[in-house]
Amino acid sequence: MVKKPYPAKAAIAGAAAILATAPAFAQSTVTLYGVVDNGIGYQNNASTLGSTSGGKSAVKMVSGVWLGDRIGFKGSEDLGGGTKAIFQLEEGFSGATGAMSVSNVMFSRQAYVGATNPTYGTLTAGRQYASYYQFLSPYSPTTWLTGFYGAHAGDVDGLDSIYRANNTLVYTSPTYYGFSASGSYSLGGVAGSFNAGSTWSVALQYSSGPLGGAVAFSRINNSTSGGGAFGAASTTSNAGAQIGVSAVTNGYQTAQAQQRFAVGGLYKFNSSWDVSATYSNVEYIPGTGSAFTNTAIFNTGGVVLHWKPAAAWDFATGYSYTRATKANGITSSAQYQQVNLSEYYSLSKRTGIYALQAYQRANGQTLGTAGAGHVIDATATIGDGFQTTPSSSRSMFAAGVGIVHRF
Repeated sequence: MVKKPYPAKAAIAGAAAILATAPAFAQSTVTLYGVVDNGIGYQNNASTLGSTSGGKSAVKMVSGVWLGDRIGFKGSEDLGGGTKAIFQLEEGFSGATGAMSVSNVMFSRQAYVGATNPTYGTLTAGRQYASYYQFLSPYSPTTWLTGFYGAHAGDVDGLDSIYRANNTLVYTSPTYYGFSASGSYSLGGVAGSFNAGSTWSVALQYSSGPLGGAVAFSRINNSTSGGGAFGAASTTSNAGAQIGVSAVTNGYQTAQAQQRFAVGGLYKFNSSWDVSATYSNVEYIPGTGSAFTNTAIFNTGGVVLHWKPAAAWDFATGYSYTRATKANGITSSAQYQQVNLSEYYSLSKRTGIYALQAYQRANGQTLGTAGAGHVIDATATIGDGFQTTPSSSRSMFAAGVGIVHRF
């Protein structure tokens, strides 16, 4: 008599047969991550953009100072032959209020998909950082001084992470003998003009042992033909709003285009000491519809010294100098000198506490909100954390303490 197999054993045997004949599925991973960063900040003089009087001191809760508050997803899938599909979706928010960092934009920090291969490089498409920022960021003053307090005046050279571009293609090469290259192009999508609203950049980076450096160029085009009010189709807009407007550039926000050229470098003396330096040249180029007539040029140099005396401690100090050209009726060019200090203590691999101090002195003249014909005294604006609340005077002091947690 033949014995009938038990149902459970039959099911297991059938499943094993199916798995044995099915094709192998690619391995994929998805990671949930984020940052929450809150603190208390003080500035001795706070006013509104374009004001030259009436500023008062302010104490307030600030968020995203050491690291921008965010929650995100990133992942990859092995496609075989060394090629992987990759994606990243990242939303910014305020840890102090819970509000989205950009209204009506769900993934305001990054949203892209692409493919990567160790032999052929990486190609991604979506809202992301242009090649200019990606290659210069390791040498930026924001690494140890933060962008909030430590970016060069008003982040005029875009070395902090505030410039993200929509509709962007980014290609980054593999590294050969320490060198890598990258290029990006952001499509404005304006009917009748391929160039309007676009952003493009190219960058070259070198890293070997204790030495590293990068050189990059970027151009941002206003989608409004001939310049004027910043067009909503401009690829660096945040839900239609222009970013990077500060007391430094307020009078030039109707530019037809912005160009940035920068070089940065880093040298590590040992595990405790390293120094970085940057130089940038920025141009705000007018068009027929702009509120100014001559190109405004800003040259900036900066240096940062970082000291790590123990595993848990990091200290840094920095200095930067920005000088604008005389143009558009200005007889005394604007100058901004900024000094920064930072202290960071690691409570664990994911959590730390920090303190930051900064002072800036402005001199000369700049254009007010109305542009040419509205020459005003240059006023201080530390880093990029005070874009809408700069000082109404020549000087500004700001300080803050906070706690940051990564997950």
